Amino acid sequence: MIKCVSHKKVYLTQALAEEALIDARTRFQYRKHQGPVAVYKCEDCGYYHLTSQGDMNPRLASDLAAGKIDLQKEANHWLDKLKKR
Repeated sequence: MIKCVSHKKVYLTQALAEEALIDARTRFQYRKHQGPVAVYKCEDCGYYHLTSQGDMNPRLASDLAAGKIDLQKEANHWLDKLKKR
């Protein structure tokens, strides 16, 4: 397992980090202006991390505007309910 001195979770590629960003936004409830909004390449480890700072990732912004994040949140909600049965 690759580790970073920042102790943040490491993603090997920008694409994997973006997938994790989208997944986090669909699985967890964040207050307005909180939670991860972008990915960046770390100067310490050379890999990617999520961040709540800076401009919103274009893919995340597009998925939010299209309502895809809300639809996936709803799907995850029902999947969780069905799993508890």
